Amino acid sequence: MKKPITGVILAGGLNTRFNGENKAFIRLDGQTIIERLYRLFRNLFDEIIIVTNSPVLFSGFDCLVAADLFSFRASLTGIHTGLFYATRDHIFVCACDTPFVKAALIETVLEASHPSGGASIPATSAGLEPLCAVYAKKSLPLVERHVARSQMKIQRVFGKKRIHEISEKKLRRVDPDLVSFFNINRPEDLDLAKRMVAKIPAFQLGRRP
Repeated sequence: MKKPITGVILAGGLNTRFNGENKAFIRLDGQTIIERLYRLFRNLFDEIIIVTNSPVLFSGFDCLVAADLFSFRASLTGIHTGLFYATRDHIFVCACDTPFVKAALIETVLEASHPSGGASIPATSAGLEPLCAVYAKKSLPLVERHVARSQMKIQRVFGKKRIHEISEKKLRRVDPDLVSFFNINRPEDLDLAKRMVAKIPAFQLGRRP
């Protein structure tokens, strides 16, 4: 059953390391990252928003495509836009450069999230994963104040009192290697992703075996 939560895909990065190419359209195993994420979200959420500074590129997707409300780009501005347009009490945020996000991990994050006015964020030995996390609609004014002041560090926005951490132990039960958090920042990451495709079961990549 779909969750009464808004699924938000952040697809508005500068992508300077990919010659300006939008990473959402990187093709892996016969599909783009955004195509896979969109299909994944359709099975999980009853509302989807794609946040981007190039709305025309995403006109083919049957969901709300929203441009950042602030002119400068950052993860926090994308979260702000998602919170602004969401009609649900919470949003789940995911970046468009994470090709191996698992549905089971998203469901784990949703189930473990705390119904507060802050954020529920996966915590691993590498640190917090704020772009695979749940944010409360109630936090919109808080986020907006920090963006307006150019205070863009997500952890500082919410602080310890407003962040509910989801343990690595719980996450590894459904994603032992934590591949859901693998993201493509550089060309070398794309090369690694192509090698990883062969090792990940077909159903996890959204294709038929």
